[in-house]
Amino acid sequence: MRLLITGGAGFIGSHLSDILIEHGHTVHALDDLSTGSVENIRHLKRDPRFEYTIGSVENHAIVAELVDEADIVVHLAAAVGVTLVVDSPVRAIETNVHGTEVVLAHANKKKKPVLIASTSEVYGKSHAIPFREEGDMQMGATDKGRWAYACSKAIDEFLAMAYWRERHLPTVVVRLFNTVGPRQTGSYGMVVPRLVGQALAGEPLTVYGDGHQTRCFCHVADVVRALADLMTRESAYGNVFNVGNTSEISIVDLAKRIIELTGSDSPISMIPYNEAYGEGFEDMFRRVPDIAKVQALIGWTPTRTLDDIIADVVEHQGGKTASSPLPGLELPTTVS
Repeated sequence: MRLLITGGAGFIGSHLSDILIEHGHTVHALDDLSTGSVENIRHLKRDPRFEYTIGSVENHAIVAELVDEADIVVHLAAAVGVTLVVDSPVRAIETNVHGTEVVLAHANKKKKPVLIASTSEVYGKSHAIPFREEGDMQMGATDKGRWAYACSKAIDEFLAMAYWRERHLPTVVVRLFNTVGPRQTGSYGMVVPRLVGQALAGEPLTVYGDGHQTRCFCHVADVVRALADLMTRESAYGNVFNVGNTSEISIVDLAKRIIELTGSDSPISMIPYNEAYGEGFEDMFRRVPDIAKVQALIGWTPTRTLDDIIADVVEHQGGKTASSPLPGLELPTTVS
């Protein structure tokens, strides 16, 4: 098949390109390089099954042409990272909502199946752990910029489902939970590459808030396996799926684990939210997926541990993990 991947030079998009080409498909990546990078796809540029266009997903002419040539569209292009969302909320909202409008409108003309990448952020401040796809969303107030990204991605989901129900466009939505791995940058607030970089440099590891907020980290190699399978399943159309790991760890424990695995002497520095992101910032305390739905449909489950993730990120940043194993260090599977 021929796949169009918007945001194809990004962290996830480049890894998805790798696995699709490995399985014999042809990929065309569209990316404006605002957060993506040519370095992510440089290794693919000489492969005859790979092409790329530097351009915006909001450009109707470019999107129309590339959608026309594709069998399936994977829409990954979006504003990414808490830092970008807080610093540039207008850009984040417009990119997420308008970009998705353009992709769905042109895909609908030729009824090309579309996979929309969404986010666990849409669950907002819900306390219904683990998060289930049919669960309610609980957003914060509109004067709290933190929730603009969540709302914009929720609109993307509503729009995708509306195209499915009203116009019979094959769409599937995937809510990603903290995808991590090589090629991810810490520039936009991504916590694992940022903390790894600090540990390798011998700098203090900056943990925001009280550090007790928890996350579940999933290796990008596991995530793209799920995406590659879901995009070709007709039984997935018209559905929303959580994709993520279910092992939960607090951010301060994550920092400690990175220090242990890298053999770093770095201290941990606690930074209040208002210093990191400005006054009135709100966060999600826990973010844990229920993945029963995706497991039932495609039999998917994560195969890589948090230690695997950290080791790969360390290697990508040019460092090495501790040479000897660290006995007795077990990650919590739940945090109460």
